[in-house]
Amino acid sequence: MEIDEYYNMLDLSRRRINNSRIDTKRFLLDKIDWRDRLISITGSRGTGKTTLILQHIKENFPIESDAALYVSMDNLWFESHTLTDLVEFHYKNGGTHVFIDEIHYLKNWQKIIKNIYDEYPDMHIVYTGSSLLKIDYESGDLSRRQIVYKLPGLSFREYLYFEKIINIEPISLDELLQKHVSYASDITAKTKIFKFFSDYLVHGYYPFYKEVFTGYDIRLNQITNQILESDYPAIEPINYTSVQKIRKMLYILAQSCPQTPNMAELYRQLETDRSQGLKMLYILDKANLLNLLASEKASLKNMTRPEKIYCDNTNIMFSLTEKVDIGTKRETFFLNQLRSAGYTVTYPDQGDFSVNQRYLFEVGGKGKSFTQIKDIPDSYLAIDDEEIGRGNKIPLWMFGLLY
Repeated sequence: MEIDEYYNMLDLSRRRINNSRIDTKRFLLDKIDWRDRLISITGSRGTGKTTLILQHIKENFPIESDAALYVSMDNLWFESHTLTDLVEFHYKNGGTHVFIDEIHYLKNWQKIIKNIYDEYPDMHIVYTGSSLLKIDYESGDLSRRQIVYKLPGLSFREYLYFEKIINIEPISLDELLQKHVSYASDITAKTKIFKFFSDYLVHGYYPFYKEVFTGYDIRLNQITNQILESDYPAIEPINYTSVQKIRKMLYILAQSCPQTPNMAELYRQLETDRSQGLKMLYILDKANLLNLLASEKASLKNMTRPEKIYCDNTNIMFSLTEKVDIGTKRETFFLNQLRSAGYTVTYPDQGDFSVNQRYLFEVGGKGKSFTQIKDIPDSYLAIDDEEIGRGNKIPLWMFGLLY
């Protein structure tokens, strides 16, 4: 590697940084403690990980500074060059920070990142990777060195901010349960919430919706294919036939979500066995394409049959299914927003969802009653088509304000 090649990479980095927009920012940007020496940011393709790190660089490093270097491991340049050599040049030329995008395209990435961390004690390292990324939390190599952050898609609260409708701080679940009437009264006095909520459910979960206009569904299907055909094979060896089976599983399940799956019939359709079938199912869950709901007991175990299967978010559901069931839409939104906000959601004996093994929720329309969960402590209704709730009846859209 020659010095001119390093300068070319610096120029490319500077161009990407300068062209990044900072008018809208994800919630995670201010939550990350950027002082840490090794930071990992994982999440599904399309949630804005690249934009997030470019915004941080743009806001915190002078434009004329070469202290921060941004690189993406899917750049063909790395077919004939190594990340280690690039970091060496960067360090010798005064570099203090390296931001590495798409780390899952780097073979033996955990070992390489560990070596860079140990051999350049003054270097700060931030890397992003697919939600499928295998981070070995139990080994001592990276777990005690790095801080891991996860970036989900946009919450409904963030969507309202991106649309410049209203900018409010996230509300904790406890606050929401106690003060939802006052919060809803304040918000609905400033805007007509239902139009924006309906739009969000169809095309507001992924930040790129602002760039593609009528091509949103096409882009979302492309991302689905990239995850299965490019991201996953970069992480784990898999043949074309297996990828096709995983894709077929996704489309079969998307047409009938939510369901308590007949796994034997599903395996028969996919011409696979239980072991491989469950593995494919959990791949789709980890890829943030499906959302598996297990009982409280089964949720503590790995690779068990889920009680219900949902699409990960309503945008994916609309892109994969011709006719969306209104009840499924409501439950998918609720489950996605609670889990994205960091809450534990499981399948209860009564009701639709148990949250943090404490709160019980039923999700439905205006006519929904407490019949199924009456006399159960800490039970609530998440009601669609209601601007303002009352008592333990809370508008469904408000569960999109949690992050």
